[in-house]
Amino acid sequence: MTDVVVGVVVSGDRRGRTLGFPTANVESEGPVELPDDGVYAGRFRRADGSVHTAAISIGRRPTYYEAGIRLVEAHLLDFDGDLYGERVQVEVGPRVRGQLRFSSSEELIAQIERDVAAVRSLAAGEDAVGL
Repeated sequence: MTDVVVGVVVSGDRRGRTLGFPTANVESEGPVELPDDGVYAGRFRRADGSVHTAAISIGRRPTYYEAGIRLVEAHLLDFDGDLYGERVQVEVGPRVRGQLRFSSSEELIAQIERDVAAVRSLAAGEDAVGL
């Protein structure tokens, strides 16, 4: 079963962009039961109907915050554009890893690179994993 979040892309810290992995921060339109904090492979459906493979982070960004708010952030693979204000649907698929705290941005970037590679691998075998 796939968890789905429907909402609007809102502005965040813009840290993902500075790390080289911009994310769409999705503010849910209503209460939603999210899976455990971590990184997931999934799909991102835009208002225009286009669908993009995404690395999805659910959690509180422990590398930068002691007790941050819980966010749904999607990094769309091979996408460059502005999504602010757009109503979207995020389909959360297989879990890649749990949420971790890193001692530096460089360590986080290296892990995100591995996460994106894992999402690409899962997407390549999408029939087997439900993507």
